[in-house]
Amino acid sequence: MTGTEHLIVIATGLVAGLLTSTVGVASLVSFPVLVALGIPPVVANASNTVGMIPAGLGGSLGYRRELREQPAVTWVVVATCAFGSIGGAVLLLALPSGVFEAIVPWLILFTCLLVGATPTISRWLRSRKPHEVGPRTKMSPVTTFFATLTGVYGGYFGAGSGVMMMAVLGLGLDLDLRIVNALKTLAVMAANVVAGLIFVFVADLDYTAVGLLAIGSIVGGYTGAHVGRVLPPTLLRILIVLAGVIAAVTMLT
Repeated sequence: MTGTEHLIVIATGLVAGLLTSTVGVASLVSFPVLVALGIPPVVANASNTVGMIPAGLGGSLGYRRELREQPAVTWVVVATCAFGSIGGAVLLLALPSGVFEAIVPWLILFTCLLVGATPTISRWLRSRKPHEVGPRTKMSPVTTFFATLTGVYGGYFGAGSGVMMMAVLGLGLDLDLRIVNALKTLAVMAANVVAGLIFVFVADLDYTAVGLLAIGSIVGGYTGAHVGRVLPPTLLRILIVLAGVIAAVTMLT
């Protein structure tokens, strides 16, 4: 890489880190940039996973107040996403590159719809079970299952996994959106850490790209947590849906 390309990757890491802690579509920015710089797709995907670990770390540190409000849920989210990402990393190494290219944009669009409709769906679900009083603050088996599946996807490709986790947690739990956003950021980090450890030992990595992404992403992740905390819930939900739709349309074209 040239000096200019180094700066581009650092800036990309910064932007991707901001997106990790806010709207959750970071890899849809960072992965295409790595490919555009001439890195083979599978190498770029693995390198992106490792390089974006600091974004989740910075974001989780920025959201530590929110995470402390729900310690039990926090640990379950970490465990499920970490476990799921093992399967996703194995799939990435075993399957041909691009095997999910046709379905991923539609999956992201569907989860964007769920994120946008979460308040309405949650009210409808509560009206169907009026005997259930009090907010849902524990991970149900169904929510845990879909969180694990999101971890699998995060370990395999990851693009849009933050939006998917927002949908899963938003539908399965009655928590403030800022807490769901914090849990989503931690979930993405957990998936990246486990998958990244596997990639370090068995995959080809571009360590220059990894290092440059890490420099930018840790700053972006921490800054993004402060931005995500102060955004009004409705505005944050709108931004998440818009970002996901734009990303899905970009992948389709």
